[in-house]
Amino acid sequence: MNKQDLIDFVATKTGMNKKDSGHAVDAVFDGIVSGLKADKDARFVGFGSFSVLATAARKGRNPRTGEEIAIAASNRPTFKPGKELKEAVNR
Repeated sequence: MNKQDLIDFVATKTGMNKKDSGHAVDAVFDGIVSGLKADKDARFVGFGSFSVLATAARKGRNPRTGEEIAIAASNRPTFKPGKELKEAVNR
């Protein structure tokens, strides 16, 4: 499923037109991103939770040349599925 498929699904499920459904989907995504940027987790009971994981700076190797390179510290978003989502997928 891609974003347009999700917009179509929301439009069908809610009776909204596709333009308004697109705005709703964008608003949800923007809300999740805004929360993560503010160092807050986004938790949705039954669905899962989004959080930010900080990775420390480390050294790596260029696989082509074998040269050692520095990998900068970064923050990356993570998702942990909830129990109900896991069960729904495994049925």
